[in-house]
Amino acid sequence: MSGAIEALHIYDEHNRPILTHTYTSRPLSATQLLPLFLACPVPRPSFIYLPNTSPSTLLFSLSHANLLYLLTTSTEVEPLLILEFLHRVIDVLEEFIGAPLLAHKIESNYDVAAQLLNEMCDAGAVSTTEPNALRDLVEVEGWIGKLLGGIAIPGKPGYSSTPSNSSMAAISSSGALAANTPALPWRRANVRHTSNEIYVDLIETLSITLAPSGRPLAAFANGTIACTAKISGVPDVLLNLSTPSGRQNVESVMELPVFHPCVRLARWREKPGELSFVPPDGRFVLAGYGVDLLPFAGGKIGSSSNSSLKLPVSFEVKTSLGPTGSDFEVRLVINQVSGQGNTSSGPSSRSSSHVGARGRGGGLGGAQAGTSAAPTLDELVVTIPLPKDVRNLSEVRASRGDTTYNPGDEHMEWHIPAKETAVGGATLRCTIVGPLSAENDDFETNGFKLDGRYDYEEEAYQSSVSEKVPPVDEKNDADQKDARKVAQNKILMPSSATASFSIKGWLASGIKVESLIIDSRKSKGLGESVKPYKGVKYMTVSKGGVEIRC
Repeated sequence: MSGAIEALHIYDEHNRPILTHTYTSRPLSATQLLPLFLACPVPRPSFIYLPNTSPSTLLFSLSHANLLYLLTTSTEVEPLLILEFLHRVIDVLEEFIGAPLLAHKIESNYDVAAQLLNEMCDAGAVSTTEPNALRDLVEVEGWIGKLLGGIAIPGKPGYSSTPSNSSMAAISSSGALAANTPALPWRRANVRHTSNEIYVDLIETLSITLAPSGRPLAAFANGTIACTAKISGVPDVLLNLSTPSGRQNVESVMELPVFHPCVRLARWREKPGELSFVPPDGRFVLAGYGVDLLPFAGGKIGSSSNSSLKLPVSFEVKTSLGPTGSDFEVRLVINQVSGQGNTSSGPSSRSSSHVGARGRGGGLGGAQAGTSAAPTLDELVVTIPLPKDVRNLSEVRASRGDTTYNPGDEHMEWHIPAKETAVGGATLRCTIVGPLSAENDDFETNGFKLDGRYDYEEEAYQSSVSEKVPPVDEKNDADQKDARKVAQNKILMPSSATASFSIKGWLASGIKVESLIIDSRKSKGLGESVKPYKGVKYMTVSKGGVEIRC
């Protein structure tokens, strides 16, 4: 399957086109394409087929930082390739122009954006997408060059009509250096750093669903291994991973791994858990993986309970409390978790310093907060969705933290700051207030209605004065009213609750970096006396990823 990218359009938050780049053919313009995209009902998919255009068009879309990216092609292509290209465009623009990517940044740096889009796609075919390789191809003028841009300086590149002998010599010398440099598209040539250092960040995002009893129904963690390498020359790095059950089980724990092109796949297949690579210069994503957190043993499900997941936070929701069933309660328990343990540099890393967990300051940490020796819980927020018929919460009582709720909102949030996340329990109890129609039922039971009419007739009332009125069982009537209120309030109870938090120094999967080695014999341009600084950091993030059903 081979196809060509025809055009890329970028729109601002007001759907105004700010950049249009045509690669091939005669595609639809930005103003023609936008109404066709907006005509698709929400939620709009990332891939839309437009059969009524001439020719029929495949439309790919992506939204990021309030900007809309639309890419068109009229030939059959691999959808994942195009979507990955859009993600690469965003990453490269953020690398060169700056994050967050805003409309005025693209407009003021259109020359850089045009060069990048030209190099990333050649006549509709995806070409160079690595930021390190693009730095050697795209000229980005600094603030000094912009200041002196209007001054004709003799010998200044880009302003002399004919190249001088010195400039020709510089070009030939740079060409010779490039020829002697190994062809690594992800790494710039002749990298030099005064302070050599490499950092590894393991970040996992949770997606867990719990039954009302606390039993996990589904539990997954999506992991990312991010690296920041600032090492001179061409370093050769070996990263060893292990699990709580040993390195031999890395392949069974890390499911569906994906790697940066710099990783030697043959080494991983031969010895799972060993990542051998020549890193790009700067920050990059080394690998990604998924982990099934449910306790499986030999294909049989083991004891499935909330405690088996060893989450830093466990909670339950109780509804229909109180005499009329108008209260609900959230009970939260903050648990103590153990970190990933100390990480050693390995016996063969003679030219490397000791590897340790990085804390908030970025250094080696013993019992420093936020390291694997002392994990810290932060940004703890419990979100309780409420039915749309809930008019207000009359009473909100929290034993810790603060709550956020406005009358008529569809959810309330319970915030617990980091200074109050000590190990122990916390309780939130709320009383709901239903719609006005539910409160007016008392008037109707007395024979009155709010529409100006009455439920009695005058003649019948006068004729029945002398008749004996049967006694009313007030206790039975009150019980029926309470039962009806409980049934009405049950509809207003929340059906779930989600927990958001971040914890530094801990991973849900238990994966850890066993060693981080820079081989001085295989590395080039790095002296044996140079000992790069190395650090490892672990973090688990839940953005509403832990959900419990009621």
